Amino acid sequence: MSSTFSSLSIVFIFLLQINIEGISGATFRLINRCNYIVWPGILANAGSANLGSTGFELPPGGSRSFQAPPSWSGRFWGRTGCTFDQETGQGSCTSGDCGSNQVECNGAGAIPPATLAEFTIGSGPSSGSQDFYDVSLVDGYNLPMIVEAIGGSGDCGTTGCATDLNRMCPNELRGGNGQSCKSACEAFGSPEYCCSGAYASPSTCQPSMYSEVFKSACPRAYSYAFDDATSTFTCTGADYTITFCPSSTSQKSSRDTSSDSTNGNYGPPVATGTVGGGSGPGSQAEDPDPFTSWLPNFMSGGSSSRTISNIGLQSTPIISIIITFVILSLFQS
Repeated sequence: MSSTFSSLSIVFIFLLQINIEGISGATFRLINRCNYIVWPGILANAGSANLGSTGFELPPGGSRSFQAPPSWSGRFWGRTGCTFDQETGQGSCTSGDCGSNQVECNGAGAIPPATLAEFTIGSGPSSGSQDFYDVSLVDGYNLPMIVEAIGGSGDCGTTGCATDLNRMCPNELRGGNGQSCKSACEAFGSPEYCCSGAYASPSTCQPSMYSEVFKSACPRAYSYAFDDATSTFTCTGADYTITFCPSSTSQKSSRDTSSDSTNGNYGPPVATGTVGGGSGPGSQAEDPDPFTSWLPNFMSGGSSSRTISNIGLQSTPIISIIITFVILSLFQS
């Protein structure tokens, strides 16, 4: 009897340990704070699993979450100005289009210019391996985006670009009728802008006058290929919130995730006037210092968020193991 009970205890502890160690990876939550519909795109890198969708519609105020397994890597971005035929499902987007001719991108990446959120998730908290993440303007810019680490340990800094760069985009970089801003590499194709050929190293490829425009407006985002020192962030065991147009609403309303599918706006306001101008029909009011509007929101995240979400995901298997252990114990008594 005692020997059998001890064996059952060992099995129970083993199964429980396996279940707990399975609590890893990361949850990505995408939130649309724009006053127009955004169609996020998702691209998993080679060898990483599909997260269940590669593209979808996200109305103003809407949110959607995805669970990524350990060691996942890939990128997220937002498409704007999209139109898709209700019968055939075919269509395209003004900015960030992936060329799939559908809402789902089906393994295709964003066509520049597009603001990108890039991630490499570690193999799990128990291993101590870090997540790496950044927001990149190397392929240009199409809408404001920030990334917040929720919970986790380490630096876990917030990064992104909350500024509307379309309004300050140099004329020679403007794209999509003012709804996007090209990188100098995309606009001119020169090796010194693309960090290619003789300029394919950190020592030879230096910031340009164009990348400095991006960097001054969004100091935490990648502005050119070798902008690693101030643009790559790390965290261990965190979940991540990706917010489009973070400064469009107040901190209070940014916590309201209700969807408003009746909004008829399908794209960002078109930049008008001179470079750096901000007025025009349909344009959003812009915070003079967008970082002040969203930074406090990121400082409030705690480790409880990840713990609660993981317990929710894993509670059913744990309960099943406990019930099985109790039943077997009763049979042995």
